[in-house]
Amino acid sequence: MNSFLPAVFGENLMDVFNDFSQSLLRGWDNPEHVLYGKNASRMMKTDVKETETGYELAVDLPGFKKEEIKLELENGYLTISAAKAVENKDEQNGKVLRQERYSGTMTRSFYVGEHVTEEDVKAKYENGVLCLSVPKKEAPKVPEKKTICIE
Repeated sequence: MNSFLPAVFGENLMDVFNDFSQSLLRGWDNPEHVLYGKNASRMMKTDVKETETGYELAVDLPGFKKEEIKLELENGYLTISAAKAVENKDEQNGKVLRQERYSGTMTRSFYVGEHVTEEDVKAKYENGVLCLSVPKKEAPKVPEKKTICIE
C-alpha cells in the first residue's frame, strides 16, 4: 500500500490538501497551476554548479524546442523563458478524453551580476536540457582617490 502513495498523492502525502484548495479556487490565485497542472512547482528544475571560473546551470525543459526558449540579460539578471502552444489536431478516429499537454509560458531568473554581458554567457540545448555557462566576473576596480595637498 505504501508504494502507491507517491503515485496517488504525489511526492508528499499532504499534496492532496494542496490540490483540494487549488480546485476550490480553480487556479485564479495561481495562474501557473492552471497552465501546468499540479506539477507546476516541479517545472524548470535547475542544477547550479560552481567552478573556479564561473557557474554551470542545467535547466530541465523537456518537450520544448530550441526556438521556444528565450534567454535575456538585463540589470544583472539572466532570465530564461519558455513558451509552449498546444497544437490543435482534429481527431479523425475518436474524441479526446484527456489532454495533459498545456500551453503557456514559464520564466525563471538568476542574478549573475551587472558586469556579465550577453557575449559572456554560453548556452547549449540538447535532449531537453538547457546548459548555461556563466563566468564569474568582478566589477571593474574603481581607481583609488588620491589626495592633493594644498599649500
